Amino acid sequence: MRIPLTGRTLIDEDKLLEQLDFIRLSLPAVFQESLDILAQKDEILLEAEEYGQQVVDVAQAKRAQILAESDIIRQAQREADQLRRQVQQDCEAMMQETLAEIERKRRACQQELEEMRQTAIAQAQDIEDGADKYADNVLGNIEQDIQEMLQIITNGRKQLRGDNPQRSSNTSKKR
Repeated sequence: MRIPLTGRTLIDEDKLLEQLDFIRLSLPAVFQESLDILAQKDEILLEAEEYGQQVVDVAQAKRAQILAESDIIRQAQREADQLRRQVQQDCEAMMQETLAEIERKRRACQQELEEMRQTAIAQAQDIEDGADKYADNVLGNIEQDIQEMLQIITNGRKQLRGDNPQRSSNTSKKR
């Protein structure tokens, strides 16, 4: 509510605290979800690296096994290179998917924060509008009371003026 003639506004403390608690409780969950996704990204990348290392180890073991024959060695090298490229592509794809998911979550968090901010602004505007209506109503009542008092004063003065000419002539006669 606005306080007349001061430029200050009163706010319902319970409603404000309730909104702040809602924001305080909502934000940590959103941030925790983002942190969980980031943690999963690291796990996925680690798994991909381990998988890649396993593939490389398997390819090297296979190569060592057939060192005697040059055609087979060349074939093994080609396969190892192909597997390495495939693993790198798979890792890149996983990393891109993870980054895209992180970006989607970040946007969702930003959108949710913006919605919460808009809700808080709307609620604050509603509170301010209600305070303005209340102040206008109070001022209207005061204005009506003052008008009634002014009418009483005006009527009293009219009566006094109406009584004054008689009193003046009575007072003159007595002298």
